[in-house]
Amino acid sequence: MAELNAYITEERIEGADDGPLAGKTVAVKDNISTQGVETTCGSKMLEGYVPPYDATVVERLKEAGATINGKANMDEFGMGTTTETSHFGPTLNPVDTDRVPGGSSGGSAAAVAAGEADLALGSDTGGSVRAPAAFCGVVGIKPTYGLVSRYGLVAYANSLEQIGPIAPTVEEAAELLDVIAGSDDRDATTVDEGDGSNYAAAADGDVEGMTIGIPNELVEGADEGVVETFRDAIDELEAQGAETVEVSMPSVEKAVAAYYVIAMSEASSNLARFDGTRYGLNAVEAGDADDLSEAGNWNEAFATAREEGFGPEVKRRILLGTFALSAGYHDKYYAKAQDAREWIKQDFDESLQEADVLASPTMPVPPFELGEGLEDPRTMYLADANTVPVNLADLPAISVPAGEADGLPVGLQLVGPKYGEETIVRAASALE
Repeated sequence: MAELNAYITEERIEGADDGPLAGKTVAVKDNISTQGVETTCGSKMLEGYVPPYDATVVERLKEAGATINGKANMDEFGMGTTTETSHFGPTLNPVDTDRVPGGSSGGSAAAVAAGEADLALGSDTGGSVRAPAAFCGVVGIKPTYGLVSRYGLVAYANSLEQIGPIAPTVEEAAELLDVIAGSDDRDATTVDEGDGSNYAAAADGDVEGMTIGIPNELVEGADEGVVETFRDAIDELEAQGAETVEVSMPSVEKAVAAYYVIAMSEASSNLARFDGTRYGLNAVEAGDADDLSEAGNWNEAFATAREEGFGPEVKRRILLGTFALSAGYHDKYYAKAQDAREWIKQDFDESLQEADVLASPTMPVPPFELGEGLEDPRTMYLADANTVPVNLADLPAISVPAGEADGLPVGLQLVGPKYGEETIVRAASALE
């Protein structure tokens, strides 16, 4: 396990003696609370923090008989596309250890791809389940917003994120989704659409008569090898009876900008709770004082803890989010981003009236080389161009292996209508 650095904490949590996941091991992303087991969010700020409760999804894993075999490495607080911003060092891609596994759920995807876990849970704020699934050659599902409880998920951007499954096959990913989906009284955003679900049964590969919409805006500009592999996968779906139609979604041009304004603004608010007084790193632990009475005034202690506890990418996003929400700039940036979000939702709704699912490459490029994304954060942000629109629209999406380009995995993304998990599972399973 240590060779890939897929885990931050390797500690087993046993589930029930029987259930649909009995005998299965599951890696759980380290921003999902596990009672009695350290949960760090990949950050020095939370190093040593042990939650007093389980997240709802962890409770459901235990009830289903799964064994959690560790807490998976991740970009710090979910902020990244490569799993290189983790305080605990980068995770390596098991396909090519000179490359990143994607992020922010890179540890989860790498563990599954390397056979270190049968299944995994990640969280997807702007593609953080689908990106590593594509880069590691496995399957990842981002559920419809509200289908899976976020109780016990350490918040990054509440209006965007969802917990989702990662697995070697579409059917196994759907089986895990069946376990974790459903309403939860502790999360008011959840719905009952997933109660008693059987998404795994939809993995029958029957795409006869299904219409697949292809938004050119999500294909143009992608790496040539990625596009070629994507087109071959679409040809395979057509050979199995699916029909394709081109659709137009001009709003996605604004998606990356809108996403980062909204996500960073929500992060600025959510991460304000890490103030060095209630939990997480404090001024004493940061080495600035022998005890809290010597830490100076509260502002100084607050600044010391956050300066020492957060990494560069987290600081960057907090600062940009705070700026976007500040007086005089809220309407100029945050309000406009929300307007763009509504436009994106409208484009998806209209396109999904013409097609059953929408298809694109999951990631426009093959896996980055280690260090490539850190040298220019804009490269990392722009790599999310095909995934962030789905989170802005609150829709379900799946990344399924489509083949390879230059020996590296390429994922195909399928987006469905709200609560259309069965449709995307069915279409994705046709490629296996």
